[in-house]
Amino acid sequence: MNKIFLTTAALLGALSVALGAFAAHKLRTILPADGVATFETGVRYQFYHALALLMIGIAADKFSTKWIRWAGNCFIAGIILFSGSLYALTVLRIMENTSANNYVGIITPFGGLFFIAGWLMLFLAANKKE
Repeated sequence: MNKIFLTTAALLGALSVALGAFAAHKLRTILPADGVATFETGVRYQFYHALALLMIGIAADKFSTKWIRWAGNCFIAGIILFSGSLYALTVLRIMENTSANNYVGIITPFGGLFFIAGWLMLFLAANKKE
């Protein structure tokens, strides 16, 4: 078990639920549906990858390789970059700061690449010859 991945997964999972509740109850009153959808995409991907990080934390002993650690780190980086940039875009939209949207929006695909890399690292860890 990897305690760092487990505790990070627990915190990110709890934050996902809190942010999802915020989107469902408060955000809908201050943003149009497409703005809420952007935020909810960030929450959804954060939650999926918090669960994946939980799985990695539990499986870390069975697959004690650098690949499993890289997978966990990629998922954390992906959450920060992908979900974080979508949250930032939502805040900028609320503040009506459209000029900064272009700069923040560039970050989102990099987070997606970290998610993909994390899944590939998990594949490598699971298929490493003993």
